[in-house]
Amino acid sequence: MNESQPPPKNIVLIGFMGSGKSTVGRELHQRLGYPLVDMDQVIEQRAGKSITAIFADVGEDGFRDLETHLLEELNDAAAPRRIISTGGGVIGREVNRAILRHLGYVVWLHAPTAVILDRTAKNRERPLLHTEDPASKIEALMSQRKPLYAETAHLKIDIAELDSDEIATGILESARYFFAGHL
Repeated sequence: MNESQPPPKNIVLIGFMGSGKSTVGRELHQRLGYPLVDMDQVIEQRAGKSITAIFADVGEDGFRDLETHLLEELNDAAAPRRIISTGGGVIGREVNRAILRHLGYVVWLHAPTAVILDRTAKNRERPLLHTEDPASKIEALMSQRKPLYAETAHLKIDIAELDSDEIATGILESARYFFAGHL
């Protein structure tokens, strides 16, 4: 990675599970026409199984290895501009954070615990929340991850009171300034 080169013009969405990365990614895809890479979907397709099954088979570390490998693939300067929606824990590895920032404009979709809990409560495809007290698990994970999201992101958006259209509009406006400053 050459830090002196301008970043590729990808928009990269990071944030906790349930923060709307996939939904906002689809909205940005619709507006820009850039291909959407939903990392969790790509990993599931390649593995031929759900993230829950991947966690059961190879554990969290094995899943994180798959994320890192996919990020390395995406880090191709010759690739077209894309919208990249990441998994919530992708920022846990230093190498991933460096690749994410190199990929383009990184936007942290931030939501309070109550919003995350509400959005994830009925979803059985969240292996890290398969616990007696999901709210405490969310709090603990958010506490660990917040400084990593902050370190990685160029922009933080508090999404609790916004819909995906409003979030996408904000991202596109700020991305325009970001990319103009890196030409």
